[in-house]
Amino acid sequence: MPVNLVRGFLLLLLLVCQQLLTVDPQDVLEKHASQTKRRLSLQSTAEIQSCLVSSGDVGCGTFQCFNNNSCEIQGLHHICLTLLHNAGRYDSQGKSFVKDALRCMALGLRQRFSCVSRRCSAVKEMVFSLQRECYSKHQLCLALRDHMDTTGSLVQFHLMFPPGPYVELVNFLLKCGDEVRSWVSRRLRGQCEQNWGLLCRSFAGTCPFNQSEALQNTTAPPPTVPRPITAQGPLQQPIRAVEPGDRRRGLNVIDNATDSVFPVSEKNNVTAS
Repeated sequence: MPVNLVRGFLLLLLLVCQQLLTVDPQDVLEKHASQTKRRLSLQSTAEIQSCLVSSGDVGCGTFQCFNNNSCEIQGLHHICLTLLHNAGRYDSQGKSFVKDALRCMALGLRQRFSCVSRRCSAVKEMVFSLQRECYSKHQLCLALRDHMDTTGSLVQFHLMFPPGPYVELVNFLLKCGDEVRSWVSRRLRGQCEQNWGLLCRSFAGTCPFNQSEALQNTTAPPPTVPRPITAQGPLQQPIRAVEPGDRRRGLNVIDNATDSVFPVSEKNNVTAS
């Protein structure tokens, strides 16, 4: 075997060994975990499907089926329990809105879960689309608008990560009018500042949540005074507006303005033509 070939083989073997030694076992485990989270495991799929079949239309049993799944879809059960627990504070119409929205969600989960792919992205999109559809269809805004304090445990800064049902609920609330939007923004911004300090406070000017904040953060430019244009450029002093009583002086003002715009020679040419 030639010497150069042996040296090349040994060098290649050395590089491979070095690469294996530099690989962190923790990185391998994390990569494997991230790949498994891309799809619902067969065990999770079977457990959720069995749970959905046995759950009823009333209560939060259907949403409990999605607790502790491999796609990390968390929050549905908590949202249901919170809304039902505070339903006594709503009027009769508000109670009806809440119950109809939750029933719509439960029915949709049972009907659509068996037809959706096991990919986590597909399952999450199915859940999020159901939230948007059922919350809007059954006018959940009208039930929560006057009782936003009942959603305090759901509008929490730490629940926004990773994005899930809590984020979809907050996005829905932000469309319920300026008062609700302002309440949500103040609550999340205050909690964000407790965690990240000035970083979150700096977002207040660049990302206003409502129209009033946007108007407060916008400074109107000072009014500009029109100035006559001359051959040498704009004059430094503005022209005084002609008042209605200045009939005699009005002609003089016009003549003066004409003189400032046209030189005498050009003025004579215009008059002659």
